[in-house]
Amino acid sequence: MTDERPAPNETTVPLLPCTAPEETLAFWRALGFTVTYEQKKPYLYLALRWSGFELHYSRAAAGVDPAQEATGGCLVLVDAVAPYHAAFVAAMRAAHGKILVKGLPRITRFRPGASRFTVMDPSGNSIIFIQRDEPGEVEYGGSKKLQGLAKVLDNARILREFKNDDLAAFRALNSGLRRHGDSAPPVEQATALAALIELSTALDEPDRVAEWGERLRGLTLTDDERRRVGAAVADPALIAPWLPVTPSGR
Repeated sequence: MTDERPAPNETTVPLLPCTAPEETLAFWRALGFTVTYEQKKPYLYLALRWSGFELHYSRAAAGVDPAQEATGGCLVLVDAVAPYHAAFVAAMRAAHGKILVKGLPRITRFRPGASRFTVMDPSGNSIIFIQRDEPGEVEYGGSKKLQGLAKVLDNARILREFKNDDLAAFRALNSGLRRHGDSAPPVEQATALAALIELSTALDEPDRVAEWGERLRGLTLTDDERRRVGAAVADPALIAPWLPVTPSGR
């Protein structure tokens, strides 16, 4: 009897519930995925591939509500997560003219230094891209050393990135800017205004965007500060018209 043991070269392929086959195919195709198998009858089965991984779909159970965003999901472990987010964001902008940040489907925000992001598909599945060397202890913020608008910005980041509560983040920033804006450094003011512009767009409340944009345009920032403000939002194109021009020599 031979001593045969499993070889450590397994491949797992997620099989996700699908409530909207046509929307699912269109969404992933727009992001650059290749459809490797497509069957609608006698049962649903879809297979898609991008880079070195695959996503497969089958019919969701009766009664599944995608709006609950608890349909299913999978983890995609990668060496460097930022290039994946950049590729998907570029594909979304090319296909839709904007980054999808609200409803289904959508992609979550990604700030420099983050180790994960999520793509929500049309059926409410979460596809989470995680950097392999992600630290065991995730930095959630909330430092007691922060004060004024810096503390407000940190709190808003926690609400947006870890609690996925855009409305609470919007309210915190709006209130915090009124209380601490005048005494805060220009880069903190600019970061808060940029976040409010982005959140207003995501919440479909654009009425005050121009007001915040004009305030942002009136600030004086260095090149480095401009980059920091642009990196604070998921779609820098939203704030590009309002970013102040850097004075020569700065």
